[in-house]
Amino acid sequence: MRTIAIGDVHGCSKALRGLIDAIAPTSSDRLIFLGDYVDRGPDSRGVLDCLLELESHCQSTFLLGNHDIMFRGVIRGLDPHLWLEIGGQPTLASFGGTLAHIGQRYVDFLDRCLPFYETQTHIFVHANYHHDLPMENQPEQALFWEHLNVRMPLPHISGKHVVCGHTPQSNGEISRHTHLTCIDTACYAGLWLTGWCIETGETWQVSAQGHLRQRPLWQRWQRWLQSRLRGVGMRQASAGE
Repeated sequence: MRTIAIGDVHGCSKALRGLIDAIAPTSSDRLIFLGDYVDRGPDSRGVLDCLLELESHCQSTFLLGNHDIMFRGVIRGLDPHLWLEIGGQPTLASFGGTLAHIGQRYVDFLDRCLPFYETQTHIFVHANYHHDLPMENQPEQALFWEHLNVRMPLPHISGKHVVCGHTPQSNGEISRHTHLTCIDTACYAGLWLTGWCIETGETWQVSAQGHLRQRPLWQRWQRWLQSRLRGVGMRQASAGE
């Protein structure tokens, strides 16, 4: 079984489908999506359709992002002007230019999305957290809106490693820290949509056009060796519990 986190999709349906093809998930794998499925990219409807397909035949966990919150609010009657200015226009266009074309199944999907997700070893969250609060007591401002370059949190009191998105990495690379990993690699801005395997560290990156990123052979060898060593370490730790 693999646990694979997937960063902010932001309407890039070709990237999402290319990433899923590259990962080739089985029924025993779990995919954890970190939110921001809509806005900015060209095909938010296509992204939501893809996620609904995955939900029907794959173990999938979907977190809620700030753009998903805004989109859901507009559907329910909030003033759309701010949303349209910060990425909502392409989303609306993908639904034929009118909110009336947004079916209830999309709203139901967003309502099912979680504020965070925890395993025995990891915490998954869209944006940020306060290190001294249990996850169920986290303020919404931190969970959905606060960027890491505004406030980098300390290690969480649970001792678990945190995986997040929301803060786009302008170099297209995963941001790795001892207690936190950010995998928003700015696909909508011309970089990559990233998937990251928690158990092995294996990484997949796909462009907005759906093309898998090919790294130099030495980098691929280095990453393979690191993933193998990480996998051995995790198995040894589990055996010692």
